[in-house]
Amino acid sequence: MNVTDRIAARLPMIGDRVDRTPVVAAVRLQGVITPSPSPMARNTISLHAVESALTRAFGHERLVAVALMINSPGGAPTQSALIAERIRELAAKKKVPVLAFCEDLAASGGYWLACAADEIYAHATSMVGSIGVVTSGFGLTGLIERFGVERRVYTAGEHKVRLDPFRPEKPEDVEWLRDLHGELHEQFVSWVRERRGDRLNGTDEELFSGEVWTGARARDRGLVDGLGTLRGVVTQRFPGAEISVAEPRRPLLARLGLAGAATRLGGSGTPADAVVATLDALENRASWSRFGL
Repeated sequence: MNVTDRIAARLPMIGDRVDRTPVVAAVRLQGVITPSPSPMARNTISLHAVESALTRAFGHERLVAVALMINSPGGAPTQSALIAERIRELAAKKKVPVLAFCEDLAASGGYWLACAADEIYAHATSMVGSIGVVTSGFGLTGLIERFGVERRVYTAGEHKVRLDPFRPEKPEDVEWLRDLHGELHEQFVSWVRERRGDRLNGTDEELFSGEVWTGARARDRGLVDGLGTLRGVVTQRFPGAEISVAEPRRPLLARLGLAGAATRLGGSGTPADAVVATLDALENRASWSRFGL
């Protein structure tokens, strides 16, 4: 049996003919990027959550390309980097092109994920970019005392606890955070330059200021390669190809539309736990709201 016969023997049959329809496997990456999703969040992105979808997408027998459908305001830089690196590993192993499609939003860590693709597309109205670093949260000084809770923290090491939301802010902690932001920003910029290369069009001050642009303006700056949708680009680039969507795994309650039900129905947590969970959900919402979504 020659090579062609061996390949044909592995392909599914339709009636008495071999199905050789090419496949573009699409993976949906939607939500805030975080290693620890809130129980009240319906969609989040982490390496753990998307690993199975990526493996299925790149493992298709008739694969000609992989598409990333990105809709994310960003989030944790390490998770962004881990997912992007995993995508590049699988692309190199399977030797197939990766195309990213920015939907409503591909900002900050969402754009980090887009840069894992060989080509990036966006809708003219998409929001793209925000190449910067941000930390946000709430100052909860005095909150838990209102519920009769006394918080106790014991450490060994002068800087073991920084930016504790239950303690007053310290200037030296803020300065430390700014230095950390600068280092992470440099790594983000290096990744974008590595992946986009001479396609970038603009000064560092323009491209890496944390600004976000519409898809049309992002194309002018070389942050995306063109304007288009998944189906439109696939139809043009891979005529006759079938699009197969691999959805990341979600928690059971999220799949049932009951995200946060345990929290709302009253679990074993304290009132302070409920407040913190609510603030996490508000922070998740704020991640989208800062882009007008």
